[in-house]
Amino acid sequence: MKKKIAIFTTGWCSEILSQFLTGMTESFKNEQIDFFLFLCYPTYIDTPAMKQGELNIFNLPDLNDFDGVVIFGSGLDFRNIIDNLIEKSKKAGIPVIMQGAKHENASYIGSDNYQATLTMCEHLHDKHDVNKIIFFAGTEDSLDSELRLKAVRDYLAENNRSDDLVEVFYTKWENASVTRYIDRFYKEGRELPDAFICANDGLAMETCLSLFSKGYSVPEDVLVTGYDYIDDSQIFDPSIASVDQCFTEMGNACGKQFIDLFSDQKKVEETIIPCKFIPGDSCNCYEFRNSDTIRRRVGREGFAKRTMTTYFNRKLNLIDSTILSCLTYKEFKNNLFHLLDDNHDYEGDSFHILLEPNFGLSIYDPNIRLRKSGYSKHMEVLYSTEDGVPYKKDQFPSKDLVPGYTGEGENHLYVFLPLHEGEEAYGYIVFRDCMEKVANHFLQTYQSRMGLVFDKFRHALSLDLINKRLLEVMKKDPLTNVNNRRAYEDKEKYLQSEINSDSEIEFAIAMFDVNNLKLVNDSRGHDAGDEYLISACRLICNVFKHSPIYRVGGDEFIAVLTGEDYENHNDLIKKMRNLMSPYSNEVPLPDNYLSIACGISSFDRIKDFSVQDVVKRADDEMYKNKAEIKGLSS
Repeated sequence: MKKKIAIFTTGWCSEILSQFLTGMTESFKNEQIDFFLFLCYPTYIDTPAMKQGELNIFNLPDLNDFDGVVIFGSGLDFRNIIDNLIEKSKKAGIPVIMQGAKHENASYIGSDNYQATLTMCEHLHDKHDVNKIIFFAGTEDSLDSELRLKAVRDYLAENNRSDDLVEVFYTKWENASVTRYIDRFYKEGRELPDAFICANDGLAMETCLSLFSKGYSVPEDVLVTGYDYIDDSQIFDPSIASVDQCFTEMGNACGKQFIDLFSDQKKVEETIIPCKFIPGDSCNCYEFRNSDTIRRRVGREGFAKRTMTTYFNRKLNLIDSTILSCLTYKEFKNNLFHLLDDNHDYEGDSFHILLEPNFGLSIYDPNIRLRKSGYSKHMEVLYSTEDGVPYKKDQFPSKDLVPGYTGEGENHLYVFLPLHEGEEAYGYIVFRDCMEKVANHFLQTYQSRMGLVFDKFRHALSLDLINKRLLEVMKKDPLTNVNNRRAYEDKEKYLQSEINSDSEIEFAIAMFDVNNLKLVNDSRGHDAGDEYLISACRLICNVFKHSPIYRVGGDEFIAVLTGEDYENHNDLIKKMRNLMSPYSNEVPLPDNYLSIACGISSFDRIKDFSVQDVVKRADDEMYKNKAEIKGLSS
């Protein structure tokens, strides 16, 4: 059986994460190891419920089933989550390697941000005469960001220039906060510094764009630098002067560190990878790299990416329309399964969607709640195929993570993504061997769109069911539990539409008037009157078993006859009249007394232009019958 390594992080640092994973998987090419990446996309500005729903994917694995844990700290900056993962790893007795941040109970692997930042500061001062600096930091508890800031401060202090650090602004890694800062900076009419040093390339590119929008030019008016040396920053105009943290080499070193740990060799507490500062256009250095050549290459690759993006968006739109057109949970499951079964080119032959067993039940009953922490012991299999082999069972133990997983054959990377609404867990998705999808944010788009459409479907169907139940209540007579006048009016509109469209519809209207109701109310009380009405209604329903019955007034009922009842309507009316008690208007009325006047009329497509034409004839017939009943009794 192969060894298993669990990796925990968020996907916002997708490019450097993919570099790290590439290096780590390369280091294990001669080992039998599978990688399980638990990935999510929370942000600092998310609601607590949204964060919980995303980060819940970290509760999925049982670390007792793993041989090691990697926490990619460059993407995961939630201290309580990190502490919890390390505590679980400690209880499971497995080693933990922490990238990008240090923890007392984990080995550390990182890059020498400090020395590279000193080199950057020296370059900015010696080559470009930079003095005044504004530093755009990440968060105050980010080791990388704080180490870079410390290096800037130390460099300035060593050169007796501490006052040149004009301001430190914490962005919380949100590009939008940079935009707001530059906007405020411009409105206040403040003087530009000589350079903005940004804690990553994303912040650096956003700084350039925000400055451009205010009429400033980089590098002519101000210099900008970043960190991570990602592809986007290399083709950006201007290309970003940046620190290459060598994440591929870092991942490779992480793998080798695990190999040593697995071999029972001495635990390596700390591994530091040297970084390189690479000048670029944004610091007015154009000779260090051929940015135009890189841009042309990326432009060429962009054609294939655009084609893939177009296909990808069409696939997501197809998933949306397939799910949102479903009227039942069963239809939702069947239709989505067949869609993925017929076409899973994007998802691949190893792809799984597993749902909480209460997901479907919660649609039909708002009192059924979904889990907010962890996942159920057994998940419902919505779609599952491993190496092209479908998983046949309806349920799957979540402890095993991947249906059909055997631990045999080539090394693989499995990526787990949460499905949720707020803090409520819907389930999870599993992709396999999808490094390029990690890098290009396709996974985040797929996960968020899938979660959103699941949410829309669940709420739309729940709302539809609630509306139907409300309509049922609104259209039911509370005393007799048959349809009421509102329901009859809707039925009459439908019949009229059939008449208007010259359809071949055949129907009859039967009218009923319960005799002696006032007499019963006056002599026995209204409770007895209610029982009398219920008995009358029960008799009508028993005779016209295949027809909807409507209570349209205090003592008036209507039946709309189609099909079998329509064909036998004359016999049914005779049967009805034969069941009536002899009419009486004297009290006390006999036991089990029941008297109902009834009349019926069939739709005649030659002479009838409206339902009311039929109703009027039936009403006339009913009053004739009422007169006959009273006449016969005299």
